[in-house]
Amino acid sequence: MWVYEKKLEYPADVERINPRLAKEIIAQYGGPDGELGASLRYLTQRFTMPSNYGKALLTDIGTEELAHLEIIAALVYKLTDGASMEELKKYGFDDFYAIRDKAIFYTDPTGNPWTAAYIQAHGDPVADLHEDLAAEQKARATYEHLMDLTDDKKVWNTLAFLREREVIHFQRFGEALDKIQDELKCKKVF
Repeated sequence: MWVYEKKLEYPADVERINPRLAKEIIAQYGGPDGELGASLRYLTQRFTMPSNYGKALLTDIGTEELAHLEIIAALVYKLTDGASMEELKKYGFDDFYAIRDKAIFYTDPTGNPWTAAYIQAHGDPVADLHEDLAAEQKARATYEHLMDLTDDKKVWNTLAFLREREVIHFQRFGEALDKIQDELKCKKVF
């Protein structure tokens, strides 16, 4: 059970409307290395984790990824709120607009919808944690790319916060992998 506090984990402020940047940032909403896939991956993998430590870690990080999804949605919304139809067309949002208006939807920057094929849950704790480590590194790299693409200091700060959280998640998953490998060695399974 979770307690939901009705505020963002980090402010999603923008200096100005920027549909081009919104289209790029949506990569972390519905793209292959985005926050939706991360949250669902971890919240699914927790059921087959052999220790309470691993289950709790995946629950905590999976829940935090949902908070990150909310931050990304707020950024995309604020970057397009008030944009003219000409601005939306200029940056390729017209196809999206035809179907969804300005609703936020799980796609990548090129319009490909999110798919469950983006996530892995093998049931093997070592394999799953290696997948999680890789996922966090891919998300970190994507945030760094997005930071390179913006000159909006407020957006950059938000992306930097999210990037840092990916680094911390990577560290926690590394610690969990070490613990699980030690436990498996004691059981002579690994």
